This record gives sequence, structure tokens and C-alpha cells, in this order.
Amino acid sequence: MPKRYPPEQLFDFTVAVFRHFEVPTEDARLAATVLQSADLRGIDSHGVARLASYADFLGRGRINPRPNISVVRESPSTATVDGDNGLGLVVGPKANEIAMDKAASAGSGWVSVRNTNHYGIAGWYVLEALKRDLIGWSMTNTTKFVAPLWGARRMLGTNPIAIAFPADREPPIVIDMATSAVAYGKIEIALRAEKPIPEGWAIDARGEPTTDPAAMIEGGAMLPLGSDRERGGHKGYALAVMVDVLSAVLSGANWGPFAPPFALRQEIPTRSVGKGIGHFFGALRIDAFIDKDEFKRQIDDLIRTLRTTRPAPGTSGPLIPGDPERAAEAIRRREGIPLVGPVIEELHDISRQTGIPL
Repeated sequence: MPKRYPPEQLFDFTVAVFRHFEVPTEDARLAATVLQSADLRGIDSHGVARLASYADFLGRGRINPRPNISVVRESPSTATVDGDNGLGLVVGPKANEIAMDKAASAGSGWVSVRNTNHYGIAGWYVLEALKRDLIGWSMTNTTKFVAPLWGARRMLGTNPIAIAFPADREPPIVIDMATSAVAYGKIEIALRAEKPIPEGWAIDARGEPTTDPAAMIEGGAMLPLGSDRERGGHKGYALAVMVDVLSAVLSGANWGPFAPPFALRQEIPTRSVGKGIGHFFGALRIDAFIDKDEFKRQIDDLIRTLRTTRPAPGTSGPLIPGDPERAAEAIRRREGIPLVGPVIEELHDISRQTGIPL
């Protein structure tokens, strides 16, 4: 059974770990905030479960703890940002801030980022846009895990997309999804828990469908959203390509199979076609298109209309994107963050190596 930890305890531990690796205090707190958001919202694969990878890379000099983040190309509504190989958890939020500032002045802001690393959950960035009553966009390319439709070899990342729309009296619509059938972290969690994965998530090294998480990790590949052609796998594949172009080709980062890994055990690409991995952020000022209050009232109406749909048998009725994460956060703020044994052991390993008490 998972053991629950107070969110504040994990946050303080995470900040101290980043500080141990010479990440400035303000940046360490920002990075810990992004990770905590994943844990609170029930996206366990992207919270403190990732801390060991960040610590490994920082400890081996593979991530710059004090990057000089710079704008290398700019227009009133766009920018290209170079992250100087910094933590994606720091580079991403600062680039997202640029996109939001541009939206505030120009009506929209679009920022492509290169020379960066894993940036946490895509949804965190669009939640920040909601705080400013903006429509937010966020996406990133990642290490290759996913086979193209009808392919039997890893070529693309899980390449998540997030977008959020503010409402008035209703909760906002928050869409946060991988373009693969599932996030890679969920396969890692299944492996740690010694449980099978659902059919349609992955193939093994021979290209055959598998429910064994180890078979995917040890030479297999994940499948695009939809899995096969009959179930819409071509759509997930196309979305992944779109994310790669906007995040990497547009910024000058590595795309497709050349994106660098985020765990030391993962395969290192044979060559580089750019700098690091890439992100892409967008922000839209609603009143550049329509009266903001009217928009938010219409979103309320849209949400309420969807909720009136007759429930399918055996269900409680339609969910609005963002509902499961909101429910998880309400529980976890009250009861704590559940961590499985292998993640707890990784945190204890970090504690032993750094001298920071968990």
C-alpha cells in the first residue's frame, strides 16, 4: 500500500535537494512547485518520482544549475528562448512568463524554447495562464519512447499538449494529455508496482503487443494515442509530429529520435540535430477576440450543458477536462501524497547521498 506524505514535507525536501546541487533558492522553489503540482493533481509519474533523475543529471553535470536564459529572436508577439541547458522546471516557467507578458501587450504570445530539459507536467503552465485570465497553451517534445503508426521502433516522444480555458462560476476547462496512448511514467509506475499494463499501450522489441511494462522498457516502444489505425492511432501520431515541429524544429532543439534522454539508463542518440529538447508556449488575451466576461459566461454554459448529458451505463456521467485532477488535489491536500515503495526508496537514496533528511 502507498504511504502518504504531507505535501509540505515533500516540497521542503525537494527544494533542499535542488539547493544541494547549487540551484539558486528562487529557482529551487520554482522547480519544487512544478513537481508538487504534479503530485497534488494525481499525475504521480511527474512529481517527486522524477526527483532521482533530476538529481542524477545535476550531480553528473548534465544539467546546468545556474543557466543564463536568453531570448535569441523576438517580435512583439513571439520569441525563441535558449535555456542554456538549465532545468526545464526553471526554463519552462520563465519562457511561459514571456508568452503571457506578450499576450498582455500584443493580444497573443508564442514562445518556442530550445536547449532545455524535462519541464514537468504540461498542465502547470496553463494553470499559470488561468491566474491571469488568459487562454494558455503548453507542449514539449521528449525522449523517444513512441513508435510511429505501423512502426516497430521508438522515434517520437510522448509529446504532451495542454490548453486551458477560464470560466466564470464554473471550474476552468484544463486539457492535459500525452500524444501517446499513455504517459511513460505510468509504465514506470506499473513496473515498480509489478502490475501489467493495459493492451494497446505498448509493443515489445519484436513489435508485438505486450502487457508487460518491462518488455516495453527493455527494447520495446509505446504506441501513439489511439494505438492502431482502427482506433485512431494515426491521430495521436500526427499530434506528436506537430508537437515536435513546434517545440523543436521551430526553436532549434533536437527533434524525434535525436531528443536527448532524461534518465541515465536510456539510450543516448547517435547524433544531435539541435540543442537539448524543446518546449512551446502560447497565451491568448480573451478580449483581443471577444468580451472577456461574455467568453467566461459561455464557457460556464458549455460546461453545464456537457454535464447534463445522460450518463452512460455504469458511470456517473461526463467529466469535464480537469475534473479528475481537481478531485485528486482536494484529497491529497487533505490526506497527503501517496508514494509507492520504490519511489520512497529512491527518495531515501537521495537523502543518504545528500545528507538531507526526508
